[in-house]
Amino acid sequence: FAPATAPGMGGVAILRVSGPQAGVAIERLSGKAPPPPRRAAIRRLIDPNSGEAIDRGLVLWFPNPDSMTGEDVAEFHVHGGRAVVQAMQEALAAFAGFRLAEPGEFTRRAFEHGKLDLTEAEAVADLVAAQTAAQRRQALRQLDGALGTLYENWRARLVRDACRMAVQTTE
Repeated sequence: FAPATAPGMGGVAILRVSGPQAGVAIERLSGKAPPPPRRAAIRRLIDPNSGEAIDRGLVLWFPNPDSMTGEDVAEFHVHGGRAVVQAMQEALAAFAGFRLAEPGEFTRRAFEHGKLDLTEAEAVADLVAAQTAAQRRQALRQLDGALGTLYENWRARLVRDACRMAVQTTE
């Protein structure tokens, strides 16, 4: 699990859980089964250890393989106050087998599950770091596959040329 929004106070904070226990996180925090895939549900979120209410927010469910990581994914859209985010993280961290994700880990998982190629994974980092409109546009082109397509065309040409050379040397 990890926050998907920048730390600090804001109107909304998003916490994302990825992996085979993502649905369990929804069930344990809301007391209900995950909502239908890709449909938001308003749920009261409760710390299952203390029984204390954490917040009332949106819960979304993205079962594998139709998620951004290729794994089961749950998202909790809660109020962005630090106390709410901290309580959510503490509740998630208390679940067996749950841990805070490393920076970029969800993108790495998307790459490992074939949801992104390497150039698209790098584009995610570029898009997050973009500070100008030009940087944003370039990162989006890369995320849309422009660089991967260019590289694939180069690879196909190299393979074709190598095959031609091999045929010519055997004649």
